[in-house]
Formats: sequence, structure tokens, C-alpha cells
Amino acid sequence: MLRYLTSGESHGQSLIAIIDGIPSNIELNIDEINEELRKRQGGYGRGGRMKIEKDKINIIGGVRGKKTIGAPLSFEIKNKDFQNWTKYMAPMDDINKEERIVENVRPGHADLVGCLKYDFDDARNVLERSSARETASRVAVGAICKQVLKNFNIEFASHVIQIGDIKDNKVYDFDFIKNNVENSEIRCVNSDLEEKIKNKIDECKKDGDTLGGVIEVRVKNVIPGLGSYTHFDKKIDGHLAMHLMGTQAIKGVEIGLGFEAGTLRGSQVMDEIIYNEEDGIKRKSNNLGGIEGGMTTGEEIIIRCAMKPIPTLYKPLDTININTLEKYKASVERSDACAVPACSIVCENVVAFVICQFFLDKIGGDSLEDLQNNYNSYIKRLGDRGWKK
Repeated sequence: MLRYLTSGESHGQSLIAIIDGIPSNIELNIDEINEELRKRQGGYGRGGRMKIEKDKINIIGGVRGKKTIGAPLSFEIKNKDFQNWTKYMAPMDDINKEERIVENVRPGHADLVGCLKYDFDDARNVLERSSARETASRVAVGAICKQVLKNFNIEFASHVIQIGDIKDNKVYDFDFIKNNVENSEIRCVNSDLEEKIKNKIDECKKDGDTLGGVIEVRVKNVIPGLGSYTHFDKKIDGHLAMHLMGTQAIKGVEIGLGFEAGTLRGSQVMDEIIYNEEDGIKRKSNNLGGIEGGMTTGEEIIIRCAMKPIPTLYKPLDTININTLEKYKASVERSDACAVPACSIVCENVVAFVICQFFLDKIGGDSLEDLQNNYNSYIKRLGDRGWKK
């Protein structure tokens, strides 16, 4: 089973991850992985930390001569800012706790509950790990998974469809998103909204406030049958929702029509099934976003995620001191006015991991060659039943 663990703190030495279950003989392109990390650091509205860090992956184990060897794959992403935080964050040396102590816990962060749960008098212990800095590891994990899946022509794209109250209501096909999203600083393919959204972010930043939004992730060329209807913990949509909701600042996930489906009649929601000899089994629509009964249908997967505004505000909210319980204004850490464009990259790569996990579970094989043989056999069987790629 494909799985991974991450470790490391926001201002620690490095972010670390170990991925177990990557088949052998997958050729990795380090530049493509680093490009995903670069995109995660970009986007209009990002803060000062992105000017310090230039994230690059350093693969430590599980790869030889650019190809995976079937062993656990380990990597690190160094935190350049650690050099400025050594006296506060060194794991095994005496440190200065008082100078960087965080006692005025921030609403919307893990600070307060983390201190209560783990019995801390300094929320620094909480925020260093709960920080969205950790998502760099998950982007790298997803980027590696993409390199497995590209051998089977599975593609990913993401774009921003809303920031604050400015929403893009247009519908786009996958290739249009893929070909145009990198031209936008806010990763919005509707160029008419670019300046409006930038102005909204600037206005919010001037007020010391933050903005959230909605991103959409699309997955193309996924075969039918990933996941299962047989038990709740085998449903692929359940896992997608879990992994995305486990991403910092995500407060809502919907697939296909999502919440809108609750406002419509069944005849307006279900995707009618058709067949012709040339195209095989197809759908007239894709309202359910490529997933039925916990399984992929073979149609494009469409997922949307709502990101809350970043809760670290330069105009801090009321809170308490965790140790004295007195009223204070919340502590201020370095923050972004808006990180929705970056969040689209994170969510896209989180989705890539889940798709890869279920793909490997369904197709099976210890090497790329095993995967290809098993994949071709499955595609042939689907073809015998009327489904065509």
C-alpha cells in the first residue's frame, strides 16, 4: 500500500518525508518536482517567507541513477530560514525560548487547542508543526506520484475559481485550464477577473486582513474502477475528502456538483449512460465529478476545495494569554494576505497522491513493467465489456 510520513517544523532544519510503496523502475525528473515546489511558493498575495525559501528537493534514499528501486523513498527540503532560528529551534542544543515565545494564542490556528492537548506553555511548539510550511512535503510527495501516473497518461490541473466574493462562473475544459493557468499570478484562467482579484487582495492586505477562496482540481484519463463500493473505507471519494480536509486551511470539499446537487432533482443530477461502437460506454454529462458509489467512472474527476482566510492577521483579533488567561491581541507571525493560488498547487498534489494510491492498489505490481502488464490486461477486459479509453 502506498503511504507516506512527513516530519519537520516550519523554522526547523528541514522538512522530511518517507514514501513507501513506489514501484521500481520509475524514472524521476527532479526538475519537474522542483517546478511543483516553485509554483507552491508563488501566487499573488504571498508574504516575506517566500522571498527567503527557494524550495528544492534532495532525494536521500530509494532512488538510484534517477530510477526508483522499490525501497522506501526518502527526501528532505531544507529550510534556509533555519540559520536565523538556530538559537530558538535547535533540536539538541540549549535554546532561547523566551525571545520567541508565543503565549497570545491566535484564533483560527491550532495554537490554543494544541497547547491544551499537549500541555505546552508556549504555542511555538504547536505552530511550528501545524504551519502550512509542511505542505511543501506533500507537494513533493504528489509530484513524485504524478511521475508514476504519467506512464499511464493520467494528467492533473488546478485553478482558482473564487477569491473572497469574486467568483468565476465560467466552465472550462481540462486542456484550456492546463494551457492557461500558468499565465496568471492568481492561477485564474479568466483574465477578465485578474485585476479585480488583485485589487481585492491589495485592499485586504492594506487593512491588515486576509482572504480565502475556492480552487478546483481536475484529473484526466483516470480509468474506471479505482476505489470500491464494498465498504466505507474503500471509497475513493472518502479518501480524497479526508486528505484534502487534512490540508491546512481547507474547510470544505465537494465533488462534481457537490452541494448544488442537494438543490436539484435526480433527473438533473445523474449522469445518463450511453453506448456506441466507436466511443464505447460514455456519459452524457459529468455532474457527479467522475465518481459514483465510491469508484471512478472513467470520466474526468472534478473536485473543489474551500480555503478559509489565513488566520494570522496583521490587525490581530482578541484572544487570551495561554498562561495568565488575561485578554490580549493575538500574536503576529509572518503571514500571507492570500495563499489561495498556492493552495491550488497543494490540493492538486494531495489529489495526485490519493489517485496514485488507489491506482497502485487496483493495478498492482512491484515494478513499472508489472504495472504496465497488469494495466494493459485490465484495459483489455474493460474493452471486452464495452468501455474504451
